[in-house]
Amino acid sequence: MNAERILGVRVDATSYADASARILAWARAGESRMVCAANVHVVMEAFDSPQFAAALARADLVTPDGMPLVWYMRATLRQQPRVYGPDLMLHLCEAAAREEVPIGLFGATPTTLDALGERLGARYPGLRIAYRCAPPFGASSDADDAQVVADIASSGVRLLFVGLGCPKQELWMAAHLGRAKAAMIGVGAAFDFHAGRVPQAPAVLQRAGLEWLFRLAREPRRLAGRYLKHNPRFAALAARELVMRKLGW
Repeated sequence: MNAERILGVRVDATSYADASARILAWARAGESRMVCAANVHVVMEAFDSPQFAAALARADLVTPDGMPLVWYMRATLRQQPRVYGPDLMLHLCEAAAREEVPIGLFGATPTTLDALGERLGARYPGLRIAYRCAPPFGASSDADDAQVVADIASSGVRLLFVGLGCPKQELWMAAHLGRAKAAMIGVGAAFDFHAGRVPQAPAVLQRAGLEWLFRLAREPRRLAGRYLKHNPRFAALAARELVMRKLGW
């Protein structure tokens, strides 16, 4: 598969159709795989943390989730669509319902998971949600983690959506490669979006790369530090990297 390196992070050239086909094939085969949806936050976490970069490097598929990453890839003469984690989740749920592939939900709160399960079931008749887990905040014990792995195995889940947020979900998936016998997909805020608990940015803002501004306006205390830390540095570093590539340096 073709890929681009953006500040050291591999981002794969893919589409919803291609990504869904790959992930469903892994799921049907019962393979333990890791799929990440990369945006500016993900790239800058990897830039700042060797531990996180090593975890991200283990991913079997990294989709261009954020528009700045899509623009970067297009600047290298590649016709690259956005493959947004929350929308990829819906593509996969539709396929899982059609092909009778059991899915699991790991993350958020019990209330959110109940609402999410109800909405997904109504939207995709026949979708089998075989596993749900809202893990407690904070570190889990080895015994608790072993129980989670055992529960995933006994449930028969083949697609496991992980909604813990970055960087926690990527670190969790990397730590469970080979242990959780499912294709794991990190989907960030998708649980809250699809459960109807948090509104998504209008499509026009998403296309303009301003989804972060919409989310910042709604949750300034939680998100201001992240965006102020990562966004300006990414813009400067990515622009510098592109210029150096164009000049052949």
